[in-house]
Amino acid sequence: MEIGTRTPGSFSKGFLFSALILALWLPHGSQAALHILKTPEKPQKNQDLLLSLHGVPGTIQDFIWYLGKETNGGTRLFSYIPGLQRPQRDGYAMGQRDIVGFPNGSMLLRGAQPSDSGIYQVAVTVNPAWTLKAKTEVQVADTREYSLTSHLPVNAGIMAATIIGSLAVGSLLVSGIAYLLVTRRRKGRSPRIAATEQPELNTIPESGDSNIYEVMPSPVFLVSPIRDTGPVNPAMSRPPLPSQQPQPENQYYQDLLNPDPAPYCQLVPTS
Repeated sequence: MEIGTRTPGSFSKGFLFSALILALWLPHGSQAALHILKTPEKPQKNQDLLLSLHGVPGTIQDFIWYLGKETNGGTRLFSYIPGLQRPQRDGYAMGQRDIVGFPNGSMLLRGAQPSDSGIYQVAVTVNPAWTLKAKTEVQVADTREYSLTSHLPVNAGIMAATIIGSLAVGSLLVSGIAYLLVTRRRKGRSPRIAATEQPELNTIPESGDSNIYEVMPSPVFLVSPIRDTGPVNPAMSRPPLPSQQPQPENQYYQDLLNPDPAPYCQLVPTS
């Protein structure tokens, strides 16, 4: 029994022939050979975005870009036909967007905005029986949101340290001011207490008088007269009546008090 053997050359030729048949057998609508490259990968607001196609055959009839999950007239951005003088035709979804198409199937979105985020799909027609499709998702980030999220841990730590430091400094400042105010108030109040002490109030409950009298020291030292050696009787302090006045012993003093008008009446004027 003979065992058939194959030479290395015949094996490689057979492998190449099988691969060629398999490539021709694949359906023309397959997306395996076509893919979209985003530049940049994570676009920012007001930044230009290039969606370039890779795997496109040498010649194409046209291509259409869509924005959305569906591929219909409502989601069509533009169509591009290389054989026309004005190859680009804008669609319903173009709106106010500034998009430029290229003959190789790529597109450029100028000044991307967060509202431009979504799923971008492209359909490339090589011939009436062969159409290639590909899609990608684009997320245009806002510059402020990107800055906040990318620096969130650092900003949070700095903010927390700033708040805690401010609170600590504020507490120390308030405590120092309160201490100074209390100390100054005590120093200013201590000498005034002795000078502004109110005089003692003397009340005599035995007298039955409900009035409160203030006892204040006299500025002048009072000296009682020598005669006043006993208690003063109100009845004795009254002046004597005229009838009870004692008669003076000197006659001249009596004449002075009661002069005789007769000598003055006897005076007669002379001519």
